[in-house]
Amino acid sequence: MREEREREKAAEKRMRVLKVGGTATAVLAVAAVVGVLAANSGGSGSNDGPAAEPITVGQSTAPATLTVYEDFRCPACSQFENGFRDVIHELTDAGTLKAEYHLVSIIDGNIRGDGSKNAANAAQCANDQGSFAAYHDVLFENQPAEADDAFGDKDLLIDLAGQVDGLDNAEFRTCVQEGTHDDWVQRSNADFMSSDFNATPTILLNGENIYGDPSVPLTPDSLRNQVNQLAAGS
Repeated sequence: MREEREREKAAEKRMRVLKVGGTATAVLAVAAVVGVLAANSGGSGSNDGPAAEPITVGQSTAPATLTVYEDFRCPACSQFENGFRDVIHELTDAGTLKAEYHLVSIIDGNIRGDGSKNAANAAQCANDQGSFAAYHDVLFENQPAEADDAFGDKDLLIDLAGQVDGLDNAEFRTCVQEGTHDDWVQRSNADFMSSDFNATPTILLNGENIYGDPSVPLTPDSLRNQVNQLAAGS
């Protein structure tokens, strides 16, 4: 019972970035909304081009798909990643879960800067070399304060690649410095802004939203159980 109450308290205190009417709004919820910061979306709210393909980790034949919408500057996204990283790796390694990452840049529009965009581009650069999962984890482990646009510094993003075996190479550095995947980031963000989802992180399991409801808090154990049930029924 004590652990359950602690999970509920954590859910109540979760900082989420809400999308309202085509704009991004940061909301700090502590039982009730006590702080609101409204701004632009960090990119177009519509996408006339092709949808941005998510970055996929895990086997394509996995019976369960975890869909993740997140922003590298989002504190609640870091909270989710730091709490669920181990179980997600466990399940993707076991072949029971495939994770699809939709990277967005709404905080850049919310409080200005380029950190969300540049970090997402760098993550796609890492994906080009098969190192997305490891670099993605490094970024969240080194996430600056939300108002600190440290990830806007491309040299920092390159320095962090040194924590991933073999990633700090000429191809990666050029990809980061030239913003090779900036268009993909813009399209990924536009896809989110024009979707029915309204906050980061948004977490879906086989299309069902499973995160962010304090009355039904998601835990690593409950995620593992849900995935295992889907695997058993496949």
